[in-house]
Amino acid sequence: MYFLSGWPKRLLCPLESLEQPLHIQTDPQRAFFAVLSPSQLSIWYCRPSVLIVSYKELSKAASQFGSYKQAEWRPDSTMIAVSTANGYILFFEIPSARDKYLYEPMYPKGSPHLKGTPHYKEEQCAPSLNLEMKKVLDLQASITSLQSTLEDLLVATTDGFLHLVHWDGMTNGRKAINLCTVPFSVDLQSSRGSFLGFEDVYIRDMEYCATLDGFAVVFNDGRVGFITPMSRRFAAEQLRGVWAQDVIDGTCVAVNNKYRLMAFGCANGSVQVYTIDTTTGAMQFSHKLELTPKQYPDIWNKTGPVKLIRWSPDSCVVMVTWECGGLSLWSVFGAQLICTLGGDFAYQSDGAKKDPLKISSMTWGSEGYHLWVVDGNSSNVKPESGGISEASQFGILQFHFIKSALTVNPCMSNQEQVLLQGEDRLYLNCGDATQAQSPRNSSAHSEDKPTRERGPFSDGSLDSQGLSTLLGHRHWHVVQIHSTYLESNWPIRFSAIDKLGQNVAVVGKFGFAHYSLLTKKWKLFGNITQEQNMMVTGGLAWWNDFIVLACYNLNDHQEELRIYLRTSNLDNAFAHITKVQADTLLLSVFRDIVILFRADCSICLYSIERRPEGLNTTASIQVLQEVSMSRYIPHPFLVVSVTLTSVRTETGITLKMPQQACEAESIMLNLAGQLIMLQRDRSGPQIRDKDNNPNQRKHLPFCAPVVLAQSVENVWTTCRINKQKRHLLEALWLSCGGAGMKVWLPLFPRDHRKPHSFLSRRIMLPFHINIYPLAVLFEDALVLGAVNDTVLYDCLYTQTSAREHLEVLFPFSIVERTSQIYLHHILRQLLVRNLGEQALLLAHSCATLPYFPHVLELMLHEVLEEEATSREPIPDPLLPTVAKFITEFPLFLQTVVHCARKTEYALWNYLFAAVGNPKDLFEECLMAQDLDTAASYLIILQNMEVPAVSRQHATLLFNTALEQGKWDLCRHMIRFLKAIGSGETETPPATPTTQEPSSSSGFEFFRHRSISLSQSAENLHSKFNLTKTLSMPSGPSGKRWSKDSDCAENMYIDMMLWRHARRLLEEIKLKDLGCFAAQLGFELIGWLCKERARAARVEDFVFALKKLHKDFLWPFPVIPASSINSPFKNGKYKTAVGEQLLKSQSADTFVNMEMDTGISNTPRSRSWLGTISSSQREIDTVSSHGPHMQDAFLSPLLSKGDECSIGSATDLTETSSMVDGDWTMVDENFSSQSLTQSELEHISLELASKGPHKSQVQLRYLLHIFMEAGCLDWCIIIGLILRESSVINQVFSIMQSSDIDGEICQNIKTGLYAVDKWASTDCPGYKPFLNIIKPQIQKLSEIAEEQVQPEAFQPVNPSKVTEQPNPRAEESRTSSSHGTNPQSDAGNSSASRHEEDRSKTEDEDSFQEGRYDCTVS
Repeated sequence: MYFLSGWPKRLLCPLESLEQPLHIQTDPQRAFFAVLSPSQLSIWYCRPSVLIVSYKELSKAASQFGSYKQAEWRPDSTMIAVSTANGYILFFEIPSARDKYLYEPMYPKGSPHLKGTPHYKEEQCAPSLNLEMKKVLDLQASITSLQSTLEDLLVATTDGFLHLVHWDGMTNGRKAINLCTVPFSVDLQSSRGSFLGFEDVYIRDMEYCATLDGFAVVFNDGRVGFITPMSRRFAAEQLRGVWAQDVIDGTCVAVNNKYRLMAFGCANGSVQVYTIDTTTGAMQFSHKLELTPKQYPDIWNKTGPVKLIRWSPDSCVVMVTWECGGLSLWSVFGAQLICTLGGDFAYQSDGAKKDPLKISSMTWGSEGYHLWVVDGNSSNVKPESGGISEASQFGILQFHFIKSALTVNPCMSNQEQVLLQGEDRLYLNCGDATQAQSPRNSSAHSEDKPTRERGPFSDGSLDSQGLSTLLGHRHWHVVQIHSTYLESNWPIRFSAIDKLGQNVAVVGKFGFAHYSLLTKKWKLFGNITQEQNMMVTGGLAWWNDFIVLACYNLNDHQEELRIYLRTSNLDNAFAHITKVQADTLLLSVFRDIVILFRADCSICLYSIERRPEGLNTTASIQVLQEVSMSRYIPHPFLVVSVTLTSVRTETGITLKMPQQACEAESIMLNLAGQLIMLQRDRSGPQIRDKDNNPNQRKHLPFCAPVVLAQSVENVWTTCRINKQKRHLLEALWLSCGGAGMKVWLPLFPRDHRKPHSFLSRRIMLPFHINIYPLAVLFEDALVLGAVNDTVLYDCLYTQTSAREHLEVLFPFSIVERTSQIYLHHILRQLLVRNLGEQALLLAHSCATLPYFPHVLELMLHEVLEEEATSREPIPDPLLPTVAKFITEFPLFLQTVVHCARKTEYALWNYLFAAVGNPKDLFEECLMAQDLDTAASYLIILQNMEVPAVSRQHATLLFNTALEQGKWDLCRHMIRFLKAIGSGETETPPATPTTQEPSSSSGFEFFRHRSISLSQSAENLHSKFNLTKTLSMPSGPSGKRWSKDSDCAENMYIDMMLWRHARRLLEEIKLKDLGCFAAQLGFELIGWLCKERARAARVEDFVFALKKLHKDFLWPFPVIPASSINSPFKNGKYKTAVGEQLLKSQSADTFVNMEMDTGISNTPRSRSWLGTISSSQREIDTVSSHGPHMQDAFLSPLLSKGDECSIGSATDLTETSSMVDGDWTMVDENFSSQSLTQSELEHISLELASKGPHKSQVQLRYLLHIFMEAGCLDWCIIIGLILRESSVINQVFSIMQSSDIDGEICQNIKTGLYAVDKWASTDCPGYKPFLNIIKPQIQKLSEIAEEQVQPEAFQPVNPSKVTEQPNPRAEESRTSSSHGTNPQSDAGNSSASRHEEDRSKTEDEDSFQEGRYDCTVS
């Protein structure tokens, strides 16, 4: 509603002789304000804030009158009455010196500001005024209150009299009424009231209320009441008084004319707000404004009595201050907006408490943009010597406010934008116009978003803004109002934004201007006389591209309704003007209907339509209907807003005739906070549309008005239709101040069934929200608002100068956008009223909203907190109903666990008693494959169950996570299981930091180390022999697993990891194995050493080869087309071609690898260079098709004895992006060679037979791992896939030189023969490569200890696949030592073999639980 902005300003006084102020009062037009000091009266101009004239009382007269106390302006601002301490009233006249101005704006030469505009002097120059004392009136008693009525001045004195003084004929017009003669009663129906039975009762404070025609008064004994004249004559016998029975400690009063409210300040610090019951005339309590201990625990009862109350000029907010200081701002019905007794206003940045600002007087500036405050603290400070310090201590502060456009232009309430207006700028929440062009508002809207259907009345305009634009960020789109318009038309009175949030219009004193957010340009009147001749009275609204406004034509003295086209020049020539009978007070647009509320209490409906006339498009207007409301409205000024809606109570009609759902069905009228609804009367004979011309169709009359709600500040409704979200779009949203919000929700029978007789058509549901609502997003179930925030800057100033700086005394105030979900409140209210079916309909219609899970969670959380912490037993608890309701949605499991995790442990039993056992919910999560939610339930089980249950469930989850490759979850589960085992059940340890991995810690090692594949053969052999004796390597990550190997938990976890690794190997999922090792830091090399003769043994080479091709997306090799098409189709020729092709790739290395092992390292490094330079071509050509182009090659200079290291510093995990090239060397001659035809063919063939670069890096890495672990059969298979004879040669040389188990040699030979046989029949592309390595195979056969006849090299019998590998000695040993049931893995391996043809990405939904229940005693 209203929001503080920036820092307050302090007025500097130009005169040294000016005394400290004690009272401030603006004139009725709020252009000037009067400042009273003990013996001085000064008149100031508001904008700019400058002193115009000051009157100083002579010392003799000052001692006679006493010091000045209060001032009151005459309604026409020509006189001021000042009361003094000794009972005198001084009347000052303010003659204006015509055409004399004290201040004029100075413009630089050549500026476009012209001084020739009409009203230029009055608008931009401060006028010269005089002060003359005309009359002194002595009332012989102390004066407590001055109050100006239209013709008279009402004065209350301490002798119990009420004086009525005429402004003109002051001497003879004086009347005095003794309060003791005024009868007081509880209401006006009592025949006779009692009199004030005390001699010393007098009025302490009073204020006149024009709309109630009477005075709100506070007596000196704390009682409060209302005095009203029973007839026109203001005499004692005609006055009647009414008591407010509950107030006995009243201190002050302020009256709100628009809402007919009287706010009485009390000594206990609260403000009691009363209104008058129109039927009985009694004072009726409305609401209370008070600080709550929840928000202000340290100050709520220490504020002292209320000192001052001031309503804003538009009557929408009230400012309250207390004796101890501080300001608080409240909306008209009690929503608190600002309070300076807490937060940054009350405390410095170092935590020290500040003295609150004590206020001795305050008054609102023009349109409520400013609040002028007299600082009570400064009056005690004696000014230091010197005029500058005196001037800086002058104690008048000016606070700046930004307010919602709804306060003055309520027709904005059918919009989904928030628009705030400051005195010189607008704040919009609709983001940039470029953002606003989102698909949600594109003209192809009906195709893009079927959920927002366009109704038959949709006029091609865009329906609504995108959520991202309205909620995108917390900052405002600020539009500075054009300075040329502002200078002559300050202050801004109305503003409006169009439906799309792309155009805004503002209205100042005269005329109007509009701005486009797309072009970032303002449009002003070209002819300034036209602008200055129109005065907008009833607000303005957008209709498509037109601006509709009601104004008063100053030239013709005529009320008019005007329509201007946005795209044409701003000129009356392009406007459509209609004359109106009476003054227009309010204006609103609904679809194609304009609704006016006029000063004669009548409502007029006009139809508006677009008329293309030649080049200029105009709009024309016709009167549709007039409705007189004078019977129901006591005073036209009381109507806050009037709007047309499609809301009505008979929902049966919507089922029969849905096309009528968007017609103007009812008028909503906010009469001083009472929401009144006038529906169309459909009881009479219906006129059919087709029977007569629709233009001449007689509109249905309206029924008698019905009051829907009380204490209403704002109303929101929409004219869009959406069949999916009928509940939300056909509802009526009300903001009720301190009482929160209300929604008038339609109830629909399900599936068009006959509605129940007891089910009402609509239901009013109240709910509380934490923000002040400024707009409602209907489909998105959100309320948008704004909130004040503060920033402290007091640390920027030194302590010595801190007293003067307002930046130290006050924080900097900013306004932030905010929003809140309301759906959970409505669902809950429906469930409370046993309307679960309606709640389900509503919830299902909103289930697609991104924050719908949060809605369910909030509802569950709020009900749980309320019921579980209730002191008294709840007779009919809501939690079981809410729990049952949430089970209707697939998000049930997440909702429950998220709610539990955010609730304290003490409430869990109550929660799970309603929603179900957490063990069952955990199992449901596992069945639904929702592992993350299951992990959350595990934490709950850990707190609610014994450790054994947690371990059992954790094991289940761990195994499932391993199967699905959820590595993050696996890491957490390892940590969790260890924590359970070590007894740290209360505080699970933090996630372990990444240790420095050893050279064998999975795919990760490339990140940290560079490895060399060019190690000498002896190194490999020695390492191979060494690893045979090691069961576990002793790298850093090895220590991580083995540091407390005596702990049963670690063994338990290791066994599960070993089993998973074995399963992956048996199913030949090498890619998954690599990821598993890298992600979980699994000691792959150490484990492979142990499993070399068992799980790490390849049973079927052909199957393994095929599986690796598939997993790594590696193409099978192909024979070049030239060789197939050649006439010589014998095998020799093919082989020759194959050898030729492979020569460049492997011949050099092949020769070099046969060298004696004792040769020096230098030529060996050269041989590696040869390999790499040739393979570099394929890498580059492959990767050039990838996402990254590789334009530059690194060519390091080699010195003698250097070993080239490749493959370092690349990340090979599954999640990494494509590796941007290894550290490889390029043959210097490569770039300079011109490619021949055969070479081009050779490159294209290589391209076709290579897999992705990433796969190549991963395969090379796995090759390194298997080589380290001595799994030579796997090295052979990877060598075959990469088709690198160097790898095969390396393996063969190891087999020849070291004491390899004969069985392994036999297995490799058998496997290679099987591959050869398979290649001959199914994959001839492999033959050339197999022919190259054939001599090596034969050589191996000869050297082997036991000679095997070549006939024996037959393909392995497929039945061998299912043969049981050797019993795993280590595992059975460890398991028996820990009392585990030793479990045969036969079922495991055979079960897994059946799945080996599955794609690795496929989730394995089911698994045999028996495989995982390893229990540790």
